[in-house]
Amino acid sequence: MSPAVVTRFAPSPSGLLHVGHLLAALEARRVADASGGRCLLRLEDIDFRARNPEWVTQMLRDLAWVGWHYDGEPMVQSRRFEHYAAALEQLRGAGLLYPCFCTRGDIKAQLAEMGRAPHSTLGYLYPGTCKHLPPEWVAERLARGDSHCWRLDMERVQELIGCPEWEDTRRGRQRCVPTEYGDVVLARKEFPASYHLAVVVDDAAQGVTHVTRGEDLFDATHIHRALQGVLGLPTPLYTHHLLLRDNEGKRLAKRDGARSLASLREAGYSPEQVVASLRRALENGGIWRV
Repeated sequence: MSPAVVTRFAPSPSGLLHVGHLLAALEARRVADASGGRCLLRLEDIDFRARNPEWVTQMLRDLAWVGWHYDGEPMVQSRRFEHYAAALEQLRGAGLLYPCFCTRGDIKAQLAEMGRAPHSTLGYLYPGTCKHLPPEWVAERLARGDSHCWRLDMERVQELIGCPEWEDTRRGRQRCVPTEYGDVVLARKEFPASYHLAVVVDDAAQGVTHVTRGEDLFDATHIHRALQGVLGLPTPLYTHHLLLRDNEGKRLAKRDGARSLASLREAGYSPEQVVASLRRALENGGIWRV
């Protein structure tokens, strides 16, 4: 027998639930239901200081309004800091992390000095300024409490795991080349883990077998595959669905308040109308109209 399918919907409770969020929730539920599996809920509130508990209450109310349900108890990232710390320690013990003391301004100046701006679709690649600093100098700055982040050494990652593959149901087999994505930040002095680290650790902890999310996270999945490789975690099957756009092809964003579920409910639309509009959007290349 094949293992049970487990999907998840993992919103950040930082504002009103948007139709784009609902599309992600519906796709996660659809994939789970198609195989008699489970769809879990995870609250990605790792930046807990910027989150408002009222948003969680409103989000659950909006999901209930459209009839969306989840299985089991929700996972809350702000309660899992020790798990992220353990993953960081594992990477540190393998010699895969190094502290970086550069500010964004420093990095911008360094790239300008180089006369080029190496980048990926995720943003500008870090030029590696702090990768080979003298150990005693690093120890002194850390002891002094200087602001810093922890970066993943992708050259070392590639030496250890090579270029692992992963599967996207819409795009087929993918090959991850870690060095193409630069030395990403996995934690900061003031934050225990980045999105990249937390999502990989939590997907494994929840036993997620199928990750459904927007195509804007396609490139991030390469980073997640690299982290799964060095942490010894399982790799789910991925589906990156279309993003919602308006009639002019502009991507709908959270700032488009008129597309929040609360605003649609107040305007008199029924849950059935909203859900049907999202299904039509998927059939129409992502163009959404209610």
